Amino acid sequence: MIAIVDYGVGNLFSLVSGVKSLGAQVCVTGKAEELRAADHILLPGVGAFADAAAKLNATGLVPVLREESQKKPLLGICLGMQLLFEKSYEYGEHAGLGLIPGEVAPLAEDLQDPALKVPHIGWNALDIAPGHEDDPLFRYIRNGEYVYYVHSFYAKNCAASTLATSEYSLPVTGAVRRGLVYGTQFHPEKSGDTGLRLLKAFLEL
Repeated sequence: MIAIVDYGVGNLFSLVSGVKSLGAQVCVTGKAEELRAADHILLPGVGAFADAAAKLNATGLVPVLREESQKKPLLGICLGMQLLFEKSYEYGEHAGLGLIPGEVAPLAEDLQDPALKVPHIGWNALDIAPGHEDDPLFRYIRNGEYVYYVHSFYAKNCAASTLATSEYSLPVTGAVRRGLVYGTQFHPEKSGDTGLRLLKAFLEL
């Protein structure tokens, strides 16, 4: 059973459809007992960090997510990945879950090419970090395959946990891992066959 955390942030339809297409049972839930019973947890998210963090805290699920992430694989997607970090500087300073060391910062301030647009929207090649080619998340993926991004903020100061990046005048953090906690800044469920293969690998962890 795959539990997708529902805390009122974003449209879950494409993620549910993607996971179901892999033959997995899906439970979209805001209940602690269902997260505890699941084999894997997906934490999606779109929108603003502060709003999402507040809504997630309001569910009372934060302690459960911290506890369960030590026992079973958890994957944060897009804003869900950003919530895994210690803090975000998106319109102020806001605390994250603290499951992965690092912070989330405005992409526009660090771009080397000011002509590039923010939000960063589109397909970019995934550059797997040296030494992480054999990570189980990439079991069915080759270096250089394209994935789909939509974001204005990105994770930084997290080199020890970075599995892959994508070039956007700087190496944008694309995938991270610490223990059983994974995150992708890109959307696997919107990244075609490549994204489905990555989700398949995650569900096999």
